[in-house]
Amino acid sequence: MNLTRFAKARHATKAFDPARKIPAAVIDELKELIRFSPSSVNSQPWHFVVAASDAARARIAKGMEGFAYNEPKVSRASHVLVLCVRTDMDEAHLAEVLAQEEADGRFANAEARAGQEKTRSFYVNLHRERNDLPAWMEKQAYLALGTLLIGASTLEIDACPMEGFDAKALDEELGLREQGLTALVVVALGYRSADDFNAKLPKSRLSTASVFTDLG
Repeated sequence: MNLTRFAKARHATKAFDPARKIPAAVIDELKELIRFSPSSVNSQPWHFVVAASDAARARIAKGMEGFAYNEPKVSRASHVLVLCVRTDMDEAHLAEVLAQEEADGRFANAEARAGQEKTRSFYVNLHRERNDLPAWMEKQAYLALGTLLIGASTLEIDACPMEGFDAKALDEELGLREQGLTALVVVALGYRSADDFNAKLPKSRLSTASVFTDLG
């Protein structure tokens, strides 16, 4: 597989065809793909809200007030994902992750389990002491976003990630804060329409010489 061609083929879709829907099996594959996204010390500080029905997408659209140019992307897309991040890396979440690792057979013995717990706690506490724990958790969620975007392209699904939305309004609509979460990025998924001007434009990136330093 030439993975680069999928990176070059994808773009931020500006207009979706509302008549075309993504098959459920493809959505399930994308969900599994982002569930297996990498994260620092396997911290997984994320949660993903999936909106497929008109009513569900209308709820997401409530967070687009003040960002009218993004509302049609939500209303006309096949599916919309809200990538959420934890507001704190609390002990309950850490215990859940550790228990899942144990259930999945990650630890050969109690010593290995204790070592993983100690290492993850070290980094969580390090970022807590640096007062950058929220930013650190957001970085992990953006790894999931990158995984989602390139994965969608390989499945010939168009996508548009959006930071232009009212996070407070969306958090309230979805009851996210009560769950210890906050909305970070909204991603519209579907199939481009003929009105998608961005599909017709050439991609533009800085040159290889500008973005790489080869130390030999």
